[in-house]
Amino acid sequence: MTRPSGAAPVPTLGRPRLRGLLIQAGLIVVVAALAWVAVINVAENLARANIATGFDFWNVTAGFDISQTLIFYSAQASTYGRAFWVGFLNTVLVAALAIALATIIGFVVGIARLSPNFLVAKLASGYVELIRNIPLLLQLLFWYNAVLKALPDIRDSVMLPGGGYLNIRGLFLPAPNVFGGQTLALVLLGGIVAAIAWRWWRRKTGRIAATPLDIAVMAFLVLGLPLLVAIFIEARISFAYPQMGRFNIRGGLEILPEFVALLAGLSIYTAAFIAEVVRAGLLSVPKGQTEAAYSLGLRRGPTMRLVVVPQAMRVIVPPLTNQYLNLFKNSTLAVAIGYPDLVQIFTGTVLNNTGQAVEVVVLTMAVYLTISLATSLAMNIYNKRVMLVER
Repeated sequence: MTRPSGAAPVPTLGRPRLRGLLIQAGLIVVVAALAWVAVINVAENLARANIATGFDFWNVTAGFDISQTLIFYSAQASTYGRAFWVGFLNTVLVAALAIALATIIGFVVGIARLSPNFLVAKLASGYVELIRNIPLLLQLLFWYNAVLKALPDIRDSVMLPGGGYLNIRGLFLPAPNVFGGQTLALVLLGGIVAAIAWRWWRRKTGRIAATPLDIAVMAFLVLGLPLLVAIFIEARISFAYPQMGRFNIRGGLEILPEFVALLAGLSIYTAAFIAEVVRAGLLSVPKGQTEAAYSLGLRRGPTMRLVVVPQAMRVIVPPLTNQYLNLFKNSTLAVAIGYPDLVQIFTGTVLNNTGQAVEVVVLTMAVYLTISLATSLAMNIYNKRVMLVER
């Protein structure tokens, strides 16, 4: 059917666009209605079962002990809210250390898989195939029950040089006490930030490679400045040594076997996947780049560090982000070996004591969601920096 001459053209974009907006608005209304109905049903069921709602339990005294605390915590004086922060910090500590260790191990193994040395390449390949095909939970149980539970009892503790002890309860080391420690920590943190800012500014001004001036300035900011402040405030360092008792060891720095088992399991398991990501990224770099570097006189080490790895990062970073997120979420398996993380403390002990499952579970899910989104945002920002820009 033909349109009569002189007639106004029929809009081809307005109606489909309007129809799409109406459909999306209707979908939002339906989802909101379903969510509202679910909230009403949950509230009615909780009221019918005489279960309290709200976050009034946050300021109630906890009344239970926690084996590892990075901040002050007392079973008689601290609240459920304080217990939440203890579990949160324990989770962040083990996840951050595991991410650092897994990244180092993964890069080393991934590069080793492409080594011209037959033995090194096969050992790296065997590590990847063995570790990534065994469930993480079994690996955690192996480290905890088969390795760390085989350590001697307290009475037969292994004495370490410097005043430390090793037994089935964990590793006990001298704990440093630093006079003016908070000031030194702030100065050290400020020096690190200043060193990063200096390097960023130098790269912006065209100094891509670090010069002796850059190294000297950053070394002063990170090491020299805290040393000068320590001399100025007459900082002193003393050590609190662990003392062997009849049934236990008091004082010093205690590293729990649950912490070591979780850290080892997460690091080694995730490193196997990171190694494959690194290997794929290295193989994505054209071979001509390596040959060009060799023709300029670079050896294998500098070629890998200066030519291949920087170009491979654009392929490595996106799947590496997924591995970091998986590691953080896999840390919830800590409950299987008794490590006091957020899930074990908050959705375990606190939930059992208060009975407020909805609030506790929703808050825990919100924490993991927030940290995952923050990690993704940071890695996406870094990914934009390492992406190759077509000219």
